Amino acid sequence: MYAGRSVFSQLFDAVSPYEFNKCVRRYEGARRFDALSCLEQFRVLAFAQLMGKESLRDIETCLRALGPKLYHSGFRSSAARSTLADANESRDWRIFADFAAVLIAQAVELYAGEELGVQLQQAAYALDSSTIHLCLSLVPWARLREGQAAIKLHTQLALRGNIPTVVLLTPATTSDVTFLDAVIFEPGAFYIFDRGYLHFARLHRIHEAQAFFVTRAKKNFRFRRRYSSAVDKTAGVRSDQTVVLDDFKTKPSYPDALRRIGYRDPESGRRFVFLTNHFHLPAVDIARLYKSRWQIELFFKWIKQHLCIRSFYGTTENAVKIQVWVAISVYVLAALLRKRLGLSHSLYTILQILSVTLFENQPVLQAFANHHSQTEPDPLQNQLCFQGFYAGQ
Repeated sequence: MYAGRSVFSQLFDAVSPYEFNKCVRRYEGARRFDALSCLEQFRVLAFAQLMGKESLRDIETCLRALGPKLYHSGFRSSAARSTLADANESRDWRIFADFAAVLIAQAVELYAGEELGVQLQQAAYALDSSTIHLCLSLVPWARLREGQAAIKLHTQLALRGNIPTVVLLTPATTSDVTFLDAVIFEPGAFYIFDRGYLHFARLHRIHEAQAFFVTRAKKNFRFRRRYSSAVDKTAGVRSDQTVVLDDFKTKPSYPDALRRIGYRDPESGRRFVFLTNHFHLPAVDIARLYKSRWQIELFFKWIKQHLCIRSFYGTTENAVKIQVWVAISVYVLAALLRKRLGLSHSLYTILQILSVTLFENQPVLQAFANHHSQTEPDPLQNQLCFQGFYAGQ
């Protein structure tokens, strides 16, 4: 209900104090640091993400300038820079990770009926990672190589709604393929990833979980053909084969049959080879599914450009993880708002509008009423085409 509340306060209607406090109690967040409550810390950091503040000093200055507007937006105090820094270092980052999981579960349920562009009833996920570079002199715990520091953000993205459902932060030296060990595979679901995750023993674990994968074959892929199906070459499909591994080193890792699909991009003329353990979906739909993997690249680019994870508010591992998890929570809050209000705007546009209306006392829907999303397309959407189909492979 509006009742004269600010846009920020209405946005936080999706934040359940009951669920948040469950996460706080789980890690004793209230006992270890009482100068600033956990929920207040979350509000302040979410405000910083939405307003694009890049330092604790910026956050403190802006909060003090807002004065009485803070109280009517749910804030109980303007957090001092030192207090917020202490909270980021002292409070367990898992509180914010667990609460992000609560928001993610809500978003996945809301977006369950979204179209994928492929006739598919099952869930579909894209898996990938992105490296976030840090300053080595400030964060020596994240050392990558001589003179460089970085962490790696491993993500499983639900393609219905583009919601990150599994997120893992590791040192940048961690191999991408190890992320598959942290994923609990959902029977019947599709998992789509690039050649960096091509590890046959791990692929067989997906197969044994009765889930499906779609990836690309490497150039030195050795196989023996068992059967070839008829294909529609007008759709770009050049071959559709049932194969088994023919390498004595890898064959024991994946003893079952695989489906090998040759595809030629009608626009660029480039040829690609896909591997999957699903034998019933039309071959062209397998190619379209792999094309949808590009959404996770857009997610990484969006979150790096429009949420504050390029500049960190603290230098400890705990503080960095808190900021990343709050950034993901803000992304999901925007997705929840978009769905619940029935907005056609992109998430980029929603965040831009929120950043200039956060403390306006008006119904949140009114903030978007005078903005027509079709006149301002998402700048990242233009990249979702076949020329970017296989970028980074």
